[in-house]
Amino acid sequence: MNFEIVMPILGFEDLKEVELREVDYNFAILRANNGVSWSLVNPYVLREDYGFSLSIQSQILLDIKKDSTLKVYCMMILQKPLEDSKINFLSPLVFNFNNKKVLQFHCQSDEYPNFVKLESLKYFVK
Repeated sequence: MNFEIVMPILGFEDLKEVELREVDYNFAILRANNGVSWSLVNPYVLREDYGFSLSIQSQILLDIKKDSTLKVYCMMILQKPLEDSKINFLSPLVFNFNNKKVLQFHCQSDEYPNFVKLESLKYFVK
């Protein structure tokens, strides 16, 4: 499913569209037309305390309505072994499935001190 990027992905500001392929409830793959791809993970299956307040600007850019279907994924840098993979909880991707818009939201670390930019998957695997 293709999504229009309405706020740039950090480091990939030139991208305007990406394709989301959901593997299952926990994982997805994000692909750009330039060949770049990212592994994504559903942060809510890893952390019970995960949550953030989306800024008004982000809500407007995503054109969120009361009945909008939103999904949140965090980028994951895959490593060997898999448990050493790193997850960026501070900059989640927010997808609006109703209008096919996506943005990367940047949480302020002082507002979310329990989230770090690159946290190891091994802390969440049981």
